[in-house]
Amino acid sequence: MNAYSTAADREGFSNEGLVEEHITLVKRIAQHLAARLPSSVDIDDLMQSGMVGLLEAAGNFDASKGASFETYAGIRIRGAMLDDIRKHDWTPRSVHHKYRQVAEAINSIEAETGRPARSADIAERLGIPVEDYHKILADSASSRLFSLDETLDETALHRTRPTSDTATPDQELDEEQFREGLVAAIDQLPDRERLVLSLYYEREMNLKEIGEVLDVTESRVCQIHGQAIIRMRSIVSKW
Repeated sequence: MNAYSTAADREGFSNEGLVEEHITLVKRIAQHLAARLPSSVDIDDLMQSGMVGLLEAAGNFDASKGASFETYAGIRIRGAMLDDIRKHDWTPRSVHHKYRQVAEAINSIEAETGRPARSADIAERLGIPVEDYHKILADSASSRLFSLDETLDETALHRTRPTSDTATPDQELDEEQFREGLVAAIDQLPDRERLVLSLYYEREMNLKEIGEVLDVTESRVCQIHGQAIIRMRSIVSKW
């Protein structure tokens, strides 16, 4: 056995160990995504695509880059799941249309007033009761992750994904500027919406758990989350 094959064997064993140690990470991310998707989405399908992402992460991970493997793998796992979900768009056109109307209303209200648009403001601009506006948020949430490619954490992960393992200087600069823009956009959100996004995406708490923290119902958390995402989409669309 030569030195090359020995090194390859060691690398293969190391990769296998990384995969085995992080299978629970795949399950956790799948459960987190499944909580935002219709019941027709099979969590086993999410885990299967997530395992592909985990295998790719184990094969491409470079510890010298500074990030932990769990952080790196989490991005690749989530990305693989979302790539698979994007192949199936079950959202009715009416939901897309109403979503765009809400985003446009938020954009125009905030441009006119210079402050975050409130639910009552948005409903009035749309000419509908607040209850109907909340239903639009719920429909968007239950149909397709607020249009996956417009949801901010996934947008950040996919926007500048390099075609090779090494990003070019232009790609690195673009990613850095985009992330700085996202941070600035998040800072513009009302406190409660910013807190919900933090608990949901960073702490990976589900809607029920967040409701317990805020002492509100799960459906109210869904509304806050939905409004925050649409507001962020409105901010990003100005770039």
